[in-house]
Amino acid sequence: MMPPAVEATQFDRAAADQMTKIISDLSRMYHERNEALQEVARAHHEALLLLAMAAEYRDDDTGLHIVRIGFLAEALALRMGQSRHYAELLRKAAPMHDIGKIGIPDCVLKKPGPLTPAERQVMDRHPVIGADILGKSRTPLFQLAAEIALTHHERWDGTGYPNRLSGEDIPLSGRLVSVVDFYDALTMDRIYRQAYDHGKVMDMLSRQSGKAFDPAIVDCFIHHGDELHAMRLAVKDNGTGFTQLIQNQSGSQQGPPYFQGGNAACPPP
Repeated sequence: MMPPAVEATQFDRAAADQMTKIISDLSRMYHERNEALQEVARAHHEALLLLAMAAEYRDDDTGLHIVRIGFLAEALALRMGQSRHYAELLRKAAPMHDIGKIGIPDCVLKKPGPLTPAERQVMDRHPVIGADILGKSRTPLFQLAAEIALTHHERWDGTGYPNRLSGEDIPLSGRLVSVVDFYDALTMDRIYRQAYDHGKVMDMLSRQSGKAFDPAIVDCFIHHGDELHAMRLAVKDNGTGFTQLIQNQSGSQQGPPYFQGGNAACPPP
């Protein structure tokens, strides 16, 4: 018969081995659960991005507009001094800004001429439709996307839609995306006009400072205008697309040279 001290030591070792195995199994299960949840979130994001892309295709676009919006919004947020985490989230959320257009009839969405007042009312519903689609999810990404969808047509002077918010009552996400959306939309061909050149759009943007757009954001965009213009062109030239948008890594850290430059903030206004 073993002495009590030896039995206790053997029991302690056996218990420790069992506890180690339990901890290892729990750790493995935890990582597998997290991977599964991340895959579900990724699939959800992909589905909504595809829906956003479908809305863009209905508006006679190649789908590259939403890709450029994502990367430009991320870059501008970084240059406004926002955190890398916020900028990455914005990159993934911003492309869904016009997802509500999926609910607008073609006769309004694709009309080549000016809209009638009644047609304008229909078109102006797309921010609310988009926010309703995206806001059903409780995840931070889709809550931010819903916020952008609802507020990117508000104006700094309070004359925007749908809620006539003004100044800093407009969330930062909406203020940032409204500027990059304005810039990118005007520098691309549309069904009713040819693209404007970079210099002309920068002048148009400057004239809307304090009216449609936050003056500090406009100043920052203009300060980095050449860099952001090169980034816009490079999205197409380098084949950047849907896959890169939803990567966890920041665009500013990815391989293509147009994303280099870190998060150098704009000078204070």
